[in-house]
Amino acid sequence: MRARDEGRAGILPPNNRWESEGNDVANLGFKPTDFEVFGIEGFGARMEKIYEHVRPKLTRLGQELAPELSRKLGLEFYPHVAKHTRRLPPPETWVAFGPSPRGYKRYGYLALCISRAGLHARAVVKAEAESRPEMARELEAHRGHLVREFNGTKIGRYEKWDYARLPIATAAESEFFDALAQALGKKTGWIDLGFGWTVHEALRLERGEMIEAFHELEPLYRVFVSGYCARPPKTAGEKRRR
Repeated sequence: MRARDEGRAGILPPNNRWESEGNDVANLGFKPTDFEVFGIEGFGARMEKIYEHVRPKLTRLGQELAPELSRKLGLEFYPHVAKHTRRLPPPETWVAFGPSPRGYKRYGYLALCISRAGLHARAVVKAEAESRPEMARELEAHRGHLVREFNGTKIGRYEKWDYARLPIATAAESEFFDALAQALGKKTGWIDLGFGWTVHEALRLERGEMIEAFHELEPLYRVFVSGYCARPPKTAGEKRRR
């Protein structure tokens, strides 16, 4: 199911066929304890549990999902798992999918993130990314096409969220893309947006649903990595799902 077909703030619903929280075949393999890691006090103690429980799963998912994303979106993706070099307890961690094998923060990227609030599929451009002014101009130039592509999909903005609950999502309409362009046009501006699932939903989330959420963000990602590039024509199967 595509996010824009669901009325719950762009959140893709879990598939109820999978009731077991430990089913690693259909879902992404996370368990309740993985989300509880982010409630541990102290940088060292939290990082120890992240490296013990969460990072191996992100590493595996990065290796497995990168080729799936490449096939789905028709673009090259390289996985990068967050390192957290700052000595502060990270409120979330992630595996990023970007266009270069040498790193991801210089570019726009997609990210599968995990926090105490749940799982997230996001498109991100950090303040240190190159070509942010060009990205802003592309967003402005192709705003109308992006509005048509997203067709009212509700997307959450993560730049100032509190990590405790999923951010309120808003419709991806003209004003939404104007705000993104304005943010990227600032000297230290950055954007972070996407879809989220609560812990309860994330435990039953299937791999295909995560891939589909990234597919929803594809038009924006194409702006980030190479200026505006039209999405390839949808297949007959994709047209039927809409």
